[in-house]
Amino acid sequence: MSKKLWQKGSVVLHPLVEEYTVGEDPLLDTKILPYDVDGTRAHVKGLHKIGILSDRELKQVLAALNALMRKYRQGKIRVTLKDEDCHTLIEKFVTQQAGSVGKKIHTGRSRNDQVLTAVRLYLLDHANILEAMIRSLAREFLKKAEQYQSVPLPGYSHTQQAMLTTCGHYLLSFVESLLDDADYLKMMGAHLSKSPLGSAAGFGVPLKLQRDYVAKELGFGGVYVNSLYAQAQRGKGESLYLEGLSQVMLTLGRFASDLILFSSREFSFFSVKENLLTGSSIMPQKKNYDAMEILRANGAVVQAHQSTLRTLAKGLTSGYHRDFQLMKKPLIESTEIITQSVEVVRLFISSLRVHKQSIAQKIQDDIFMADYATLLASEEGIPFRDAYKRVVSDGSLSLDPEVAVKKRLSIGAPGNLQLHRYKKRFS
Repeated sequence: MSKKLWQKGSVVLHPLVEEYTVGEDPLLDTKILPYDVDGTRAHVKGLHKIGILSDRELKQVLAALNALMRKYRQGKIRVTLKDEDCHTLIEKFVTQQAGSVGKKIHTGRSRNDQVLTAVRLYLLDHANILEAMIRSLAREFLKKAEQYQSVPLPGYSHTQQAMLTTCGHYLLSFVESLLDDADYLKMMGAHLSKSPLGSAAGFGVPLKLQRDYVAKELGFGGVYVNSLYAQAQRGKGESLYLEGLSQVMLTLGRFASDLILFSSREFSFFSVKENLLTGSSIMPQKKNYDAMEILRANGAVVQAHQSTLRTLAKGLTSGYHRDFQLMKKPLIESTEIITQSVEVVRLFISSLRVHKQSIAQKIQDDIFMADYATLLASEEGIPFRDAYKRVVSDGSLSLDPEVAVKKRLSIGAPGNLQLHRYKKRFS
């Protein structure tokens, strides 16, 4: 069993305790290792600035870190139980490559601010990646909205036909939702762009660490000034990140539920390519939207992860606690779920087909009653409530669907989609 960085004397940690406390960290730490290397790179540059490392030593350490990343990209580096975590692996690798200078790289740093920095870099990187992916997905919805902007479609309230809309109007609701989700991720990223590196275990160190310089090296917008708060904010920042992911899943989950319903034979509004669908082991005719069902369920998983993370942080006293270790799994797993979910929805929306004739057959005449009441109130100058009663007594009245939606001219309504506003948000 390898010696731990913190091990004192000859006492060896009981293997069950080691396995229990390490948990799934080897797998998770393998994923955040590149970010930990970035943090270490910036930290040693900061140590060089204050004279802890010489020019020669800095070059040795940076060369070793570069070698580590080459091996990592080749799939030759994986964190294992004997490593305990990626921090240990990095320090041991640098020491093996560069000699005793490797033992200097942890000067002025704790594993607490080290992992916090690596995780924060992971979150910011993926927030940027996901923001771009979501904006790109919104463009796909916009393309479909433009293609089918005038096709009449029943709108639903309480899952009953309510008022007529159009496919363009319906799809634009997802464009706007996705753009708002992307904006939230951008805002959240700016809020979280603060470096905790140099806060050590939360109480600072007796060195003039160049925290601002190191933060700039890492691309952060600033630092957490109070070293204790740098640790105490754990759970708060991560919760904001998962809130952003939850918002995305709410949007995607709504689309998934709609597509499942509107593609059923009872509706037959939409369909997608058959290679996106699964089948049944007993019913030959089945074409199942399993991916949409899994996506809808994954929305619950991401929300549960956010709840888990908040509960982990709730009520903890100031300072570091090992409880924080369990935050990595919900963060990384949720990130991977969102990344896959966005790509899956892209496949489905790009292959979406709208069946105009089938939709037209489902439109009921009473769907126009609200339009009639509003037009009566406007054109005849009678109170809307009287117009409402008159329409009820007159019964269903038929309108040409395309004419009806064109009359809906309030901003953002089916007859006034305001496409230019959405296109402006992409510029």
